[in-house]
Amino acid sequence: QSERKGQETRHSPWPRRPLGVSLLSDSTVAEDAVVDALRTAHYNCYSPTLGVPSARRGIADYLNRDLPYKLSPEDVYLTLGCSQAIEISLSVLARPGANILIPRPGYPLYEIHAAGSNNNLEARHYDLLPEKRWEVDLDGVEALADENTVAIVIINPGNPCGNVFSYQHLQKIARTARNLGIIVIADEVYNHLAFGSTPYVPMGVFGSIVPVITLGSISKRWIVPGWRLGWLVTSDPNGILQNSGFVDSIKGCLNAASHPVTFIQAAVPRIVDETNEAFFAKIIGLLKETADICYERIKEIPCITCPVKPQGAMFVMVKLNVSMLEDIGDDLEFCLKLAKEESVIILPGRTVGMKNWLRIAFAAEPATLEDGLERIKAFCQRHAKKQ
Repeated sequence: QSERKGQETRHSPWPRRPLGVSLLSDSTVAEDAVVDALRTAHYNCYSPTLGVPSARRGIADYLNRDLPYKLSPEDVYLTLGCSQAIEISLSVLARPGANILIPRPGYPLYEIHAAGSNNNLEARHYDLLPEKRWEVDLDGVEALADENTVAIVIINPGNPCGNVFSYQHLQKIARTARNLGIIVIADEVYNHLAFGSTPYVPMGVFGSIVPVITLGSISKRWIVPGWRLGWLVTSDPNGILQNSGFVDSIKGCLNAASHPVTFIQAAVPRIVDETNEAFFAKIIGLLKETADICYERIKEIPCITCPVKPQGAMFVMVKLNVSMLEDIGDDLEFCLKLAKEESVIILPGRTVGMKNWLRIAFAAEPATLEDGLERIKAFCQRHAKKQ
């Protein structure tokens, strides 16, 4: 063990190689589109406040492929990644006394922005139910909501759970939101990254039931998070958001915000139109393979339990049984010692709202993932209580 530890300290922490390295080499459409846009010299100027018109049209056309009605370019607002789309949507909703419903476990950025000093927005956490494939606890949602609730956040496909909501469950969420008189913020940054038995369905399909704010980006499906190109889309065929002043507030926020790089925006129409299906199929195939590896290898680790096999996105939530470990008190201590001893980085569940759970990312090359999971297994064996 001492030799192994000494050897590991001379290497970079796992994962050593990002998922996109081999995938991008198989399709240069996105890269070529960016290079060509840059070389025209037409996009060295500042971006229009709401986004380059051709890019807004391209995103609308891209999302329209999955919708029963048609978005227009005016429904699309380009942002600095999905993170800025989250910030703007919560800023627009904020007012003294207001609250928003966010999932537990969930993505911490929603809580951070809700708690911001200028937001005046209380975060209330509803539960995702592991025993029901991480479905929303709709009874809990109804109990949490009151006259000051403004929206519910849905993340689908799910980070951190790796779940994919069914059409029927999304429809129930939409009807629940309508009955409560609130809108839905649909975080779909992992859109189409579904590889299980449940197909991906965008929440915007139910825009005629309840107004939907769809958030997304090119970062995950195209494996280019550093390009920082996201969007905020009003999926609202009944015009409720327009008539309420919500849309004007979005425009006001964008007037005071930084904007995505102009030549990246200019490349968007080609990126969404010309990327071939083989590129996406390879990503889905690799994620399915690594999700299977993760699920099966976790079965070999007695102190960790995976309640649901991941069906989408790039993560899985697993339950940690600290009573089986000798000198580890909780999920945070587990992760800190694991990083120090094995150079493996996983996320303690408390950071996403669930103590003594762990979030494991499986978006890695299969050999790298196998290595990381083997290290977790060895770590757990080393710290197991003696029988």
